[in-house]
Amino acid sequence: MTKRTIPVAPFDLVIFGGTGDLARRKLLPALFRRDLAGQLPPDARIFGAARRDISGDEYRLLADQALLEFVPVGELSAAAVARFLARLDYRAVDFATGAGLPALADAIAVSPRDIRAFYLAVAPDQFARACTQLAQAGLVAPGSRVVVEKPFGHDRASAAALADAVGAVFDERAIYRIDHYLGKETVQNLMALRFANEIFEPLWNARHVDHVQITVAETIGVEGRGAYYEQVGATRDMVQNHLLQLLCLTAMEPPVAFEAASVHDEKLKVLRSLRPIGAADVAACTVRGQYRAHNGVPGYADEVGGGAHAETFVAVQAQILNGRWSGVPFFLRTGKRLRARMSEIALVFRPASFHVFAPNAGPAPSNVLRFRLQPDEAVQQVITIKDPGPGGMRLRQAVLDLSFSSDLGLGDGELPDAYERLVLDVVRGDQTLFMRRDEVDAAWKWVDPIIEGWAERGLMPELYDAGGRGPDGAMRLLHREGRAWRDIV
Repeated sequence: MTKRTIPVAPFDLVIFGGTGDLARRKLLPALFRRDLAGQLPPDARIFGAARRDISGDEYRLLADQALLEFVPVGELSAAAVARFLARLDYRAVDFATGAGLPALADAIAVSPRDIRAFYLAVAPDQFARACTQLAQAGLVAPGSRVVVEKPFGHDRASAAALADAVGAVFDERAIYRIDHYLGKETVQNLMALRFANEIFEPLWNARHVDHVQITVAETIGVEGRGAYYEQVGATRDMVQNHLLQLLCLTAMEPPVAFEAASVHDEKLKVLRSLRPIGAADVAACTVRGQYRAHNGVPGYADEVGGGAHAETFVAVQAQILNGRWSGVPFFLRTGKRLRARMSEIALVFRPASFHVFAPNAGPAPSNVLRFRLQPDEAVQQVITIKDPGPGGMRLRQAVLDLSFSSDLGLGDGELPDAYERLVLDVVRGDQTLFMRRDEVDAAWKWVDPIIEGWAERGLMPELYDAGGRGPDGAMRLLHREGRAWRDIV
């Protein structure tokens, strides 16, 4: 397989929260792998910044340990690691007081780059203050851009206030709201498969598609984030961003061009076409769940303590009110402590309109087009074939499986992590795989009434066993219409 690596222009990247978990697990390993691939120019610089008072040498040691822990050992040649660590420097910074920002500004000013990116890998309640402090320290220059992680607000009003605060310092074209799901190879291949292959686009509509399932299942619990999760729940944590973005990319109309403005415009149309779900509909169209202790695994209430009211599972039946998708339900579900880790988008097609085979041949099940995002990225097509062997015509299902790691000639670890792509998209100034302000607003406009409806109706989470498939109510959401969830495997 031929792989192309296109170098980017020289840049300065400052990772605020540079000693934190996201930087250690994702950002530093992603940047190292891009450097290993020859994509970083020789004079690109990376600054870590956090409240911890450590030296540059101590930060490079921290980064070295992160690489040892999170990068495949076969990639860690001494020369490659030394080259990457030489790019790193560190400054202690406290956004509460602005301490350390002048020293950071001085370090950057020694040899400034035209491209300057600030990655705010910090708590969301620091975003606004951080941007203000950056401006006051004179760090925001032409060519500067800022990256913010989710959540983008707690509801529509707080998201608007946050957007105003960040927008007072950075132009919208310089704000990168990152959702790492959009950087996954399979998500982008969803668009390539649909818009570059004429055999699929004519089928991508209500005439041929029976329903769509979007699943993000996790085996882990809240992992010590109980206080945070009790404030947000699965709906704010996953549905408002990850799942709705996947829905948009699945359902949107073909953009005029594969560039940021056109893609954002089409995603926004989908969000604005979602049928509202309020207090009158939440019982019929949504399910809340919360995992309980099972087989020695503690429940959410055990991990959080008293007053554990947040949902750790949510399922929603969404409808898109437009000509392409009218009458096609989109079933979204996400949950923690489920039986397997799995993320997928599955288009389930209508059964064959006329069955020509004898009854003893068996039924012809629906075709399925599946995009598996994790754990192993792949595109699969479930089709009906003849069961091999004598004895007449017997029908069975078979899977055409395109695995990115094996079928495309990529070895273990060669498939780029989403952050590798997204961080360099920031450097390139490409916002296609990021979220625009009006998208965030439209997503909250749809999600807020669901959360408010639960409160108005007093709908508490339905308990489900840790390590199971989720609450029974989620199964009934599909069964009452003669459909069933795909297995979580």
